[in-house]
Amino acid sequence: MSVNPDIFKAYDVRGVYPAELNEDTARQIGRAFVAYLGAKRIAVGRDMRVSAPAMAAAFIEGARMQGAEVADYGMIATDMLYFAVARDKHEGGAMITASHNPKQYIGMKLVRAEAFPLSGEAGIGQIRDMIVGGAIPPPAAVPGALVANDNLLDDYVAHVMTFIDPTVIKPFNVVLDAGSGMGGLVAPRLFEQLPCRTTRLCFTIDGTFPNHEANPLIDENRKDITERVIAEKADIGIAWDGDADRCFFIDRDGEFIPGDFVTALLAEAFLRKTPGAGIVYDLRASYAVKDTIARFGGRALMNRVGHAFFKKRMREENAVFGGEVTGHYYFRDNFYADNGFIPAMLILELMSIKGQALHQLLAPLRAKYFISGEINTKVKSMQAVQEKLDGLAARFASEHLYRMDGISVEAADWHFNVRASNTEPLLRLNLEATSQATMEARRDEVLGFVRG
Repeated sequence: MSVNPDIFKAYDVRGVYPAELNEDTARQIGRAFVAYLGAKRIAVGRDMRVSAPAMAAAFIEGARMQGAEVADYGMIATDMLYFAVARDKHEGGAMITASHNPKQYIGMKLVRAEAFPLSGEAGIGQIRDMIVGGAIPPPAAVPGALVANDNLLDDYVAHVMTFIDPTVIKPFNVVLDAGSGMGGLVAPRLFEQLPCRTTRLCFTIDGTFPNHEANPLIDENRKDITERVIAEKADIGIAWDGDADRCFFIDRDGEFIPGDFVTALLAEAFLRKTPGAGIVYDLRASYAVKDTIARFGGRALMNRVGHAFFKKRMREENAVFGGEVTGHYYFRDNFYADNGFIPAMLILELMSIKGQALHQLLAPLRAKYFISGEINTKVKSMQAVQEKLDGLAARFASEHLYRMDGISVEAADWHFNVRASNTEPLLRLNLEATSQATMEARRDEVLGFVRG
């Protein structure tokens, strides 16, 4: 059976089940993953999707066929898989998940030793070529062993709690939305250790997503939590995506908090504890991030987009924290991996230390930084993507311009980045200005060029 090469993405493997990605494909990927790494011992976990148990079993079968011992951690959050790989010193790991995608999707997030991610440029492309080219090495003479591991949750929760002092947390009114996903496994264990009063939405784990999709970046999926935050007059709302490696925040007025503002708050949280530390941030981000880092005496390290690039830079710089505008937050003391629960704990701790609800923490940022959010534009082809980027470079040649990732332009009272999607003919704009009027005018100017 032929395998569709398009399921191999820039950061993971993902497709519709079973048309694009099924048990036979999973078995082949398991074999190729072990062959690529030369691994003798790997970890596997899965999320709550209906197809995940069968897909995990097939992946494990393929990995064992190649001679690797497989530790099966069962149904866990993606962060827990990363923790298991690093803590238990596996040579690699696979999380069977489609993250925030709708229920018909399935996929895999693949890491090597120390939970360092495979990417399209380093690992995923080679696995794809091995499978599509029929070049997977022959199976091992003796299959690898299967070891069950079902004792991860306690240790993982204890690890997350090391990032804060739970005794300082104040009894905030908090609304939580697990989206029927893996947040429903971990969040109860964390919040039972805190004095917060919680309203819990969609905590029953259910891969059919009976309430809403587990993607809080889409407005419709935040409707329930937004309404409850306002109704409860909550101090904060926290929502997770399906595999719970990202969390998102809502203030008491129901406003969704952009990832760059969250990054700025988390940078402050770390620099209060670790003066002078390095913080890696996304080149798309609001200047709120670098200004906050400077104000608290840290080292602001701008970086190109993508978790593999972030984790590599953080290791090189010994950076304590890294944040992307899409809600991925990385932590040195979490094996440089991203995590969806540590940010929630740190924001609650910062609120407690400063004696402020979330909207109060954000007020100084909202008064000074006016951001467009990410705006996507489809263009007719990948060639057209490059033509638009070159055109932008020519149009704004008189400004400070650089090409770390797409086109970035910095002017006196505004700046922007336009970069290409990794997987489709799409341009993504992020723009910021020193006033709402300037932001809107410059946003429309750049969009007019991109869409013209």
